[in-house]
This record gives sequence, structure tokens and C-alpha cells, in this order.
Amino acid sequence: MATPDFIRDLRAFAGHQLLWLPGVTAVVFDDAGRVLLGRRSDTGRWALIGGIPEPGEQPAVCAVREVEEETAVRCVVERLVLTQALDPVTYENGDVCQFMDLTFRCRAVGGEARVNDDESLEVGWFTVDALPDLKEFGRSRIKHALSEGPTWFEPAGTP
Repeated sequence: MATPDFIRDLRAFAGHQLLWLPGVTAVVFDDAGRVLLGRRSDTGRWALIGGIPEPGEQPAVCAVREVEEETAVRCVVERLVLTQALDPVTYENGDVCQFMDLTFRCRAVGGEARVNDDESLEVGWFTVDALPDLKEFGRSRIKHALSEGPTWFEPAGTP
């Protein structure tokens, strides 16, 4: 994930200390029920598409923007799937971030899936029963996006 300019500006003052940041994840389905994934250039692993909203940008707008920027697929957001505070991450340069992830179920409405920026090595559509090696983060979000249940969140008082 490319670091937005506003975070670089924050780091000039904050150094490597923990930054609490919003993040969005898009679970994009096509009409055949396949899910859109990108193989990340930073880790080499397959993952859902996501990113960080710009200041003042609505999270759903960010999800649509990130999908098109990274994959050339146009999509619409159908619903909020889950919200979750993730564990802090320490990057190779020592920067520490913790993300509040908002995951959206999206529907593809146009475009052809392709690598559209330097954040992905490959982009593709996968049936949910034949996913590539995908971390539990992605698998659980796909599962929640397929359910018709309410938005998932960690209930108050849960350890």
C-alpha cells in the first residue's frame, strides 16, 4: 500500500510512534459471484483491495477509488460488512500504525481487471471455493460479505 502524502507529513512530526488510522477493505464480487483479488507488490501475497481514506474522504468513496486505482475495475458499494480495530503493525522502517478497518461489500459494474498501479503484481477474479493462498483477514471478510447478516463488530466488553 502506497503511503499517502498526508501520512508522510504526519510522520515528519510524529516520528515512528503509533498512528491510529482509518482503513478500508473492498470485497468486490462480479456477476458470476467471483471475488476480486490483487497480489501485493510489497508482500507478494494475494489480498483484498484496500487503502487509506484521504482527509475528509468518505470511506465508501475511498473503497471505490482504491479498487479502480489498483485494478481498473469500477464498482459500487452495496453495504458495510464489518468494522474492526486491527492489531498494531510495525513496518520495516520502524513506523507503527493501527488501523480501524471498515470492510465493504462491493459489486463490479465495469472495467477489466488488470494491474493498474505499482501496488499489485497480479490482479484476478477467483471463485470463493478456489481462492489462492489468502490470509485469514481476507478469508473472514469474504465470508462476512457473503452472509446476509448485519454489520459485524466486536461487541463491547469482549476481551
